[in-house]
Amino acid sequence: MANRLSRCAVWLLPMLAAVPAACSYDEEVAVCPVEVTLAYPDPEAGPYAGARVELKDAAASVFADSTDAGGVARFRVPAGIYSVTSSSVRLTTNYRYIFNGVRSQLVISPDSSNHIRLNLKMTRKRIIH
Repeated sequence: MANRLSRCAVWLLPMLAAVPAACSYDEEVAVCPVEVTLAYPDPEAGPYAGARVELKDAAASVFADSTDAGGVARFRVPAGIYSVTSSSVRLTTNYRYIFNGVRSQLVISPDSSNHIRLNLKMTRKRIIH
């Protein structure tokens, strides 16, 4: 029995000594600046401040921001593969305008420009009074 324990100890001790060296953890995550510009189908619809834009990575983490008056949302996210979505509604007296857009498989990295143009589709619904 003691012989078996000494053989196990010969293999186990070097492996246990290597574990702390193999488990280093870098607490600092590099982030990339990203700009998403919403492109409206009708020039009169134009950009506005407050449209919600979401970036979702491959691990389903969601980063959300709102556009500025120029229709641009700015993010700082870790490098990876993302999808970007935006959905908003505008109301007038007679119509409800719905804007939707999505792009997938976008690679965000420190060595790319990370300027994304998101083309929006517009649906118009008449409001009955």
